[in-house]
Amino acid sequence: MQPPAPSPAPARATPTRATIADVAREAGVHASTVSRALNPATRGMVTAAVAQRVTEVADRLGWRPSAVAAGLRTRKSRTIGILVPDLINPIFPPILHAVETVLAAQGYVTLVANTDNDAARESLLIERMATHLVDGLILASAAAGTDALSLCARFGIPAVLINRRMPEGAGCAAVSAVTNDDTHGIGLAVDHLVALGHRRIAHLAGPQGVSTARDRRAGFLERMRHHGLAPVAVVDAAAYTRDAGRVAMTALLEGLVPTGPACTAVAVANDMLCLGVYDAMEAAGRRVADDISVTGFNDMPFVDRIHPALTTIRIQHDAMGRQAACILLAEMAEPGLARQSIRLVPELVIRASTAPPAKGP
Repeated sequence: MQPPAPSPAPARATPTRATIADVAREAGVHASTVSRALNPATRGMVTAAVAQRVTEVADRLGWRPSAVAAGLRTRKSRTIGILVPDLINPIFPPILHAVETVLAAQGYVTLVANTDNDAARESLLIERMATHLVDGLILASAAAGTDALSLCARFGIPAVLINRRMPEGAGCAAVSAVTNDDTHGIGLAVDHLVALGHRRIAHLAGPQGVSTARDRRAGFLERMRHHGLAPVAVVDAAAYTRDAGRVAMTALLEGLVPTGPACTAVAVANDMLCLGVYDAMEAAGRRVADDISVTGFNDMPFVDRIHPALTTIRIQHDAMGRQAACILLAEMAEPGLARQSIRLVPELVIRASTAPPAKGP
């Protein structure tokens, strides 16, 4: 005979959260008295003895204030939403850390969400955060053609752009933005390459719906004109990703872009793209610096550890995050404040991925 099956373990009861009604019943007072006694702002409306009894009962029952209920009453949640386009991109963690440091010091917590560069997902996330009564939003994801700013206005959510700005006529006057001076930054890269002796320089640009890509492309062309040079080629990558960088650089090397293989240097709009540039060059048997010099942009973590270490433009990650957080706090406190457009100054970091052009035979 088979032994009898063991009896199933009794289901573990889910602990219930103590309510104000529970505290009132135990303390022998009305629920409104409990509310007054447990609220520092109204505690003086009850006697000290009643306040002490209510507090002792609340502690014994494990009562805690409900942030949701408080938010519904005050329309404040002490929560800030942050939207980023790509959590995999190492540029964002140091920026987010700076934002959270400032906000935490003021008693705020943050909700971070990844839009994956999807405008529809971005809109959905803003709507969801609005239902959770976030007090403000920091947007690192907004791009031309999205509804991010109009949604924030519809829900009455203060918002600040970070590492992004909207084009003229797209609502940029209605929202503050903290960015780096991308035009100046890419100009530093061009100046460096020209100083090394390069004259045949290409630009591997980012996706043109994003302000950083537009500004860096315009800055590249402007600085090349300043030096009396015409670009060998300008190639737009589909996204700020390693794979998109590989595809764009492969097109340049294989001549799918006119005169592409003739370049001796390429100024790249983003460090993530540079990873793909390195991949494409290795696959083509070309050597970074020896055959083609490469510059990046952002100085994201660990680009000094790739081989050869990447010459790039260092942006102010920490300052950008801190200033965006401070501006948002100020605008939440005083909605009528004039909006700001801050551009931080980047710097050139020279490493081993750039060298004078190889001499011809």
